[in-house]
Amino acid sequence: MQTVTYDQPLTAEHLASAQAAGSDRRRQLTRALLAGSLLAGPVYILVGALQIAIRPGFDITRHDLSLLSNGPLGWIQITNFLVTGLLTIVGALGMRRALAAVGGRGRTWGPLLLGLYGLGLIGAGIFVADPMNGFPPGAATAAAGTMSGHGLLHLVSGSLGFLGLIAASFVFARRFAAQGRRAWAAYSVATGVLFFAAFVGIAAGSQQAGATLTVVTLAFYVAVALGWAWVSAISARLAVELRSE
Repeated sequence: MQTVTYDQPLTAEHLASAQAAGSDRRRQLTRALLAGSLLAGPVYILVGALQIAIRPGFDITRHDLSLLSNGPLGWIQITNFLVTGLLTIVGALGMRRALAAVGGRGRTWGPLLLGLYGLGLIGAGIFVADPMNGFPPGAATAAAGTMSGHGLLHLVSGSLGFLGLIAASFVFARRFAAQGRRAWAAYSVATGVLFFAAFVGIAAGSQQAGATLTVVTLAFYVAVALGWAWVSAISARLAVELRSE
């Protein structure tokens, strides 16, 4: 005779256990996505530093990293733009999930603006900057005041991305201020202000020469490093908030 067995009915304890397991899986996925924006900055800076060391004729007092997309080894910086842009977008998706879970301000615009920064990086990789200020060595340089189509699209992509990052810093500053985290709010505001100042400086002074070019170029390097550090810090901060949720 065949024995028929019946599943035990689900109890409140079983349901609670299943919900907890599902919640843990969602948190793990969100943390994995946040790792994208956490790692994007270190990858960008390390790859950039490596290229500065090996590319003949590159001078950090006169050339920004975008110019490294030119020449036989230009594929390295192009890949750097594309990979870090994708990592930033992945991190922005993680931020959206994390903010939806922990609540508070900035749930919509913070991740969207950071995602715009990622898209700007991808655009900067697709559209190569024009050779400039003698780099790469021997490359033809456009006449003053002129720009190629891909050079213009590189400038537009980068500008939109930078503005997205600047705006995101102020969105998160408002969030932290509402939470009473004054240090984080001040850090976010300072990042946005300094990045904006350096962005305006490089936009206005990159065609100059001498000390002006040196100052605006080095200031922009510092601003980019600070911006990436902020993105990594925010990603880590949200991962912590998610863990305590």
